[in-house]
Amino acid sequence: MTGRVPLLPTLIVGAAVAVMVALGLWQLDRRAEKEALVASYAAVDRADEEVAWPSGPLDYEAALYRRSRVRCLEVSKMRAVAGRSASGQPGWAHIATCAVAGGGLADIALGWSQGPRAPTWNGGEVAGTVASAGRGVRLVASPPVAGLAPLAVPDPAAIPNNHFSYAVQWFAFAVTALVIYVLALRRRGV
Repeated sequence: MTGRVPLLPTLIVGAAVAVMVALGLWQLDRRAEKEALVASYAAVDRADEEVAWPSGPLDYEAALYRRSRVRCLEVSKMRAVAGRSASGQPGWAHIATCAVAGGGLADIALGWSQGPRAPTWNGGEVAGTVASAGRGVRLVASPPVAGLAPLAVPDPAAIPNNHFSYAVQWFAFAVTALVIYVLALRRRGV
Protein backbone atom coordinates (compact mmCIF):
# COMPACT_ATOMS: atom_id res chain seq x y z
CA MET A 1 0.00 0.00 0.00
CA THR A 2 1.34 3.40 -0.91
CA GLY A 3 0.77 6.53 1.14
CA ARG A 4 0.56 10.11 0.10
CA VAL A 5 3.65 12.20 -0.41
CA PRO A 6 3.93 14.54 2.62
CA LEU A 7 3.45 18.12 1.46
CA LEU A 8 5.53 20.14 3.95
CA PRO A 9 8.70 17.97 3.84
CA THR A 10 8.47 17.84 0.04
CA LEU A 11 8.22 21.62 -0.16
CA ILE A 12 11.19 22.02 2.20
CA VAL A 13 13.36 19.57 0.25
CA GLY A 14 12.24 21.11 -3.04
CA ALA A 15 13.15 24.60 -1.81
CA ALA A 16 16.53 23.39 -0.53
CA VAL A 17 17.30 21.69 -3.86
CA ALA A 18 16.25 24.83 -5.76
CA VAL A 19 18.57 26.95 -3.59
CA MET A 20 21.47 24.52 -4.14
CA VAL A 21 20.95 24.53 -7.92
CA ALA A 22 20.75 28.34 -7.89
CA LEU A 23 24.02 28.49 -5.94
CA GLY A 24 25.63 26.14 -8.47
CA LEU A 25 24.51 28.35 -11.35
CA TRP A 26 25.75 31.43 -9.49
CA GLN A 27 29.18 29.79 -9.09
CA LEU A 28 29.28 29.14 -12.85
CA ASP A 29 28.57 32.86 -13.43
CA ARG A 30 31.30 33.77 -10.92
CA ARG A 31 33.69 31.49 -12.80
CA ALA A 32 33.17 33.47 -16.00
CA GLU A 33 33.55 36.77 -14.11
CA LYS A 34 36.79 35.58 -12.49
CA GLU A 35 38.18 34.42 -15.86
CA ALA A 36 37.44 37.86 -17.33
CA LEU A 37 39.03 39.59 -14.33
CA VAL A 38 42.20 37.48 -14.54
CA ALA A 39 42.37 38.10 -18.30
CA SER A 40 42.10 41.86 -17.73
CA TYR A 41 44.92 41.70 -15.16
CA ALA A 42 47.05 39.59 -17.51
CA ALA A 43 46.52 42.14 -20.29
CA VAL A 44 48.10 44.93 -18.22
CA ASP A 45 51.15 46.19 -20.02
CA ARG A 46 53.79 46.38 -17.34
CA ALA A 47 55.72 48.80 -19.51
CA ASP A 48 52.90 51.34 -19.22
CA GLU A 49 53.37 54.48 -17.20
CA GLU A 50 53.29 54.17 -13.46
CA VAL A 51 49.95 54.64 -11.76
CA ALA A 52 49.45 56.66 -8.60
CA TRP A 53 49.53 54.65 -5.40
CA PRO A 54 45.87 53.79 -4.62
CA SER A 55 44.48 56.13 -1.99
CA GLY A 56 41.71 53.77 -0.87
CA PRO A 57 39.75 50.57 -1.55
CA LEU A 58 37.92 52.08 -4.53
CA ASP A 59 41.27 52.52 -6.30
CA TYR A 60 42.74 49.07 -5.57
CA GLU A 61 41.41 47.11 -8.54
CA ALA A 62 42.51 49.68 -11.14
CA ALA A 63 46.06 49.65 -9.75
CA LEU A 64 46.57 45.88 -9.43
CA TYR A 65 49.51 44.43 -11.39
CA ARG A 66 50.60 47.89 -12.52
CA ARG A 67 53.79 49.73 -11.69
CA SER A 68 53.62 52.35 -8.96
CA ARG A 69 55.84 54.27 -6.60
CA VAL A 70 55.58 55.09 -2.90
CA ARG A 71 57.59 57.39 -0.67
CA CYS A 72 57.80 55.84 2.79
CA LEU A 73 58.09 58.70 5.25
CA GLU A 74 58.29 56.52 8.35
CA VAL A 75 58.33 52.78 8.96
CA SER A 76 55.74 51.98 11.62
CA LYS A 77 55.98 48.19 11.49
CA MET A 78 58.16 45.54 9.92
CA ARG A 79 57.10 41.90 9.53
CA ALA A 80 58.14 38.77 7.68
CA VAL A 81 55.69 36.43 5.95
CA ALA A 82 56.19 33.34 3.82
CA GLY A 83 57.26 34.32 0.33
CA ARG A 84 59.04 33.17 -2.81
CA SER A 85 62.07 34.67 -4.42
CA ALA A 86 62.14 35.62 -8.09
CA SER A 87 63.93 32.30 -8.70
CA GLY A 88 61.16 30.34 -6.94
CA GLN A 89 62.90 29.58 -3.65
CA PRO A 90 60.70 29.51 -0.53
CA GLY A 91 61.70 31.89 2.23
CA TRP A 92 60.55 35.18 3.71
CA ALA A 93 59.03 38.31 2.25
CA HIS A 94 59.85 41.35 4.38
CA ILE A 95 56.98 43.83 4.55
CA ALA A 96 57.20 47.34 5.92
CA THR A 97 54.11 49.31 6.87
CA CYS A 98 54.85 52.95 6.13
CA ALA A 99 53.30 56.33 6.64
CA VAL A 100 52.99 57.99 3.24
CA ALA A 101 52.68 61.59 2.07
CA GLY A 102 49.10 62.84 2.14
CA GLY A 103 48.30 60.58 5.09
CA GLY A 104 47.54 56.93 5.25
CA LEU A 105 49.64 53.80 5.30
CA ALA A 106 51.15 51.59 2.63
CA ASP A 107 52.50 48.05 2.89
CA ILE A 108 55.72 47.59 0.94
CA ALA A 109 57.16 44.14 0.27
CA LEU A 110 60.82 45.15 0.39
CA GLY A 111 62.32 41.90 -0.84
CA TRP A 112 63.11 38.27 -0.04
CA SER A 113 65.52 36.48 2.26
CA GLN A 114 66.06 32.94 3.53
CA GLY A 115 65.43 33.95 7.14
CA PRO A 116 62.78 35.96 8.97
CA ARG A 117 65.19 38.44 10.53
CA ALA A 118 64.00 41.96 9.72
CA PRO A 119 66.30 44.08 7.56
CA THR A 120 67.33 47.56 8.56
CA TRP A 121 65.39 50.08 6.48
CA ASN A 122 64.24 53.54 7.47
CA GLY A 123 62.10 54.39 4.47
CA GLY A 124 62.49 56.26 1.24
CA GLU A 125 61.13 56.03 -2.28
CA VAL A 126 60.30 52.55 -3.60
CA ALA A 127 59.05 51.50 -7.04
CA GLY A 128 57.42 48.20 -7.83
CA THR A 129 54.25 46.35 -8.75
CA VAL A 130 50.93 46.72 -6.93
CA ALA A 131 49.74 43.32 -5.67
CA SER A 132 46.71 42.10 -3.78
CA ALA A 133 47.19 41.61 -0.04
CA GLY A 134 44.11 40.25 1.67
CA ARG A 135 41.52 43.02 1.54
CA GLY A 136 44.13 45.60 0.61
CA VAL A 137 47.15 46.04 -1.63
CA ARG A 138 50.89 46.22 -1.20
CA LEU A 139 53.75 47.34 -3.35
CA VAL A 140 56.21 44.58 -4.29
CA ALA A 141 59.52 46.41 -4.59
CA SER A 142 61.37 46.08 -7.87
CA PRO A 143 64.26 46.48 -7.46
CA PRO A 144 64.29 45.22 -3.87
CA VAL A 145 65.62 47.44 -1.09
CA ALA A 146 67.49 46.97 2.19
CA GLY A 147 69.96 44.47 0.71
CA LEU A 148 67.24 41.88 0.05
CA ALA A 149 66.84 39.62 -2.97
CA PRO A 150 63.98 40.11 -5.47
CA LEU A 151 60.58 38.66 -4.66
CA ALA A 152 58.54 36.76 -7.22
CA VAL A 153 56.68 39.20 -9.47
CA PRO A 154 52.94 39.24 -8.73
CA ASP A 155 51.22 37.06 -11.33
CA PRO A 156 47.49 37.20 -12.04
CA ALA A 157 47.65 33.57 -13.19
CA ALA A 158 48.15 32.64 -9.53
CA ILE A 159 44.66 33.92 -8.62
CA PRO A 160 42.60 30.83 -7.76
CA ASN A 161 39.45 30.17 -9.77
CA ASN A 162 37.69 27.35 -7.95
CA HIS A 163 34.18 28.35 -8.96
CA PHE A 164 33.62 25.36 -11.27
CA SER A 165 34.42 22.90 -8.48
CA TYR A 166 32.13 24.86 -6.14
CA ALA A 167 29.34 24.64 -8.73
CA VAL A 168 29.85 20.88 -9.03
CA GLN A 169 29.65 20.61 -5.23
CA TRP A 170 26.35 22.51 -5.08
CA PHE A 171 24.88 20.35 -7.85
CA ALA A 172 26.10 17.21 -6.04
CA PHE A 173 24.49 18.42 -2.80
CA ALA A 174 21.20 18.92 -4.66
CA VAL A 175 21.31 15.43 -6.17
CA THR A 176 22.27 13.92 -2.80
CA ALA A 177 19.36 15.68 -1.08
CA LEU A 178 16.95 14.36 -3.71
CA VAL A 179 18.28 10.80 -3.47
CA ILE A 180 18.07 10.81 0.32
CA TYR A 181 14.54 12.18 0.22
CA VAL A 182 13.38 9.61 -2.34
CA LEU A 183 14.93 6.82 -0.24
CA ALA A 184 13.20 8.18 2.87
CA LEU A 185 9.87 8.27 1.03
CA ARG A 186 10.35 4.69 -0.22
CA ARG A 187 11.15 3.53 3.30
CA ARG A 188 7.89 5.08 4.52
CA GLY A 189 6.08 3.24 1.75
CA VAL A 190 5.19 6.28 -0.29
